[in-house]
Amino acid sequence: MKDIKYLLWDIDGTLLNFELAEEAAMKKLFTKYDLGELTDELLTSYQDINRKYWQALERGEITKPEVLVGRFKEFFEQSGFDTSIAEAFNEDYQVGLGSTVVYNSNAEETVRGFVGKYKQYAVTNGTTKAQVLKLRNSGLDEILDGVFISEEVGIEKPGIGFFEKVFKEVGSNNLNEYLIIGDSLTSDIQGGNNADIKTCWFNPSHASNDKGLRIDLEIDDIGTLRDELN
Repeated sequence: MKDIKYLLWDIDGTLLNFELAEEAAMKKLFTKYDLGELTDELLTSYQDINRKYWQALERGEITKPEVLVGRFKEFFEQSGFDTSIAEAFNEDYQVGLGSTVVYNSNAEETVRGFVGKYKQYAVTNGTTKAQVLKLRNSGLDEILDGVFISEEVGIEKPGIGFFEKVFKEVGSNNLNEYLIIGDSLTSDIQGGNNADIKTCWFNPSHASNDKGLRIDLEIDDIGTLRDELN
């Protein structure tokens, strides 16, 4: 990977621990909306529904607003809660997600260590409200060279149009110079395949590549990337 000049970082689940932020936000809002205890069963139920909605978005079957409110409507209906609070709950949830920031192991040190060696950019499908807070609270907004949020780009990963806008803004059409690093096969790795750039799958759970996608590098610790690129 000697030609790499630009690192495209996914945020949720790659640089930052999304599950901790998700659980903290949900617990806080369950208290605010007087929904009782957020049990492990309820959290798992929500996560399953949420994952289904985001995957549908990646396939272009639904819109971002349909994801954000629809997931909570389905979750509340399934759990016996008042579905009319879904929209307000989601608005508060976006703020909550950005309030709890925990780096994955060796992620912050790795990104900081690459400063001056590579140009680094965030590429994320998260909402603008949540991601701006996360980037600010984590300090990534001052480390990275730029941020591409699908809500602002107008196209979701893994759409080729998302990456075309990234290439245009970065200023290089040499695909050999890009590496995308992410934990999602359907968003990050599929996106890298669509854009014909190199891919690094962050796979700490050692899941199988059941999509048959091209993966140029697979790691289970972000810190490993320092050895692979240096």
